[in-house]
Amino acid sequence: MKLSHTLIIVGCLSTATVSTYAAWEALPETAPVPANNPQTNDKEELGKVLFFDPRLSSSGTISCNSCHNVMAGGDDNRPNSIGVKNQHGGRGAPTVWNAAFHSVQFWDGRAASLEEQAKGPVTNPIEMGMKDWDAVVKLLKEIPGYAPLFKAAFTEKDPITADNAVKAIAAYERTLITPNTPYDRYVNGDHAALSEQQVKGMQTFEEVGCSSCHSGMNFSGPKMEMGSGFFMKFPTYPAKELESKYEFSKDLGRNEVTKQDADKNFWRIPTLRNIALTAPYFHNGKVTTLEEAVKVMGKLQLNKDLSEEQVQNLVAFLNALTGEFPPQTMPRLPATPGQTLMVEEQK
Repeated sequence: MKLSHTLIIVGCLSTATVSTYAAWEALPETAPVPANNPQTNDKEELGKVLFFDPRLSSSGTISCNSCHNVMAGGDDNRPNSIGVKNQHGGRGAPTVWNAAFHSVQFWDGRAASLEEQAKGPVTNPIEMGMKDWDAVVKLLKEIPGYAPLFKAAFTEKDPITADNAVKAIAAYERTLITPNTPYDRYVNGDHAALSEQQVKGMQTFEEVGCSSCHSGMNFSGPKMEMGSGFFMKFPTYPAKELESKYEFSKDLGRNEVTKQDADKNFWRIPTLRNIALTAPYFHNGKVTTLEEAVKVMGKLQLNKDLSEEQVQNLVAFLNALTGEFPPQTMPRLPATPGQTLMVEEQK
């Protein structure tokens, strides 16, 4: 699927009060589901097992959960993730929580769906390092316990396929939703859900222009058709001191996918939900605190030097975007009694 490119110009919004500003939306309790991959309990359970299984990596040490820890904020709290053979990628791991509400995946929007996204890391030589998906399917077929899990989730005669594996992982990821934040309760009418400072932060968020990009129920831009991306240039207003310190422009972002000059330093708008839990910040993980991230965004995206009061109010509001996490239990992985399939020599 060809991904579209949407540019929104940042600007200040009107100073409508929080109580009357119509764009505030609560997070639904269910995510959009594609017609070709309906949710079932068996599929979600299989996807969870695959998500946690490090044998899907060439070293047998890296699972999806290694970089997208669902026991925490859905990332790994590293500037950039560590893959097989202690290799480091160039970008931080985006949170998997509420990723189902993104219309495209990855920082640069190169995947049109969760299914497409799930294909990438497993065979990326820096991340999970498998030769190809044929090798993954061969491995899964050699683990006896996977056959009944795939058979329960899919109807094909030979259900252990690459497409079914990524469909199952995506189905599990669509259960990773964190609703009922203090912000959501406030929007739904419980005006005691936010503190006075958080309400001030919500007003500031609107007044200074943060909601120009971080809008919608997921604070990741307007609702888009799945496969169509909402992108923004970052930095929009370069500042030499910040560029020297954080090197934001070094990574060309979406240009690495499209090779179009117009896409240099453009990025998919990340969600702000659970943002307090996902430090360090930005695509390269160079900013270690939420306070500094707010100051950086004010300067580079809004061309504003935010006051200390504005920063603290915004941080208070962003803390109100931490949601309720559905309980996660570690799955029992299918065994290989009496043998190991992990024979690659580690260097």
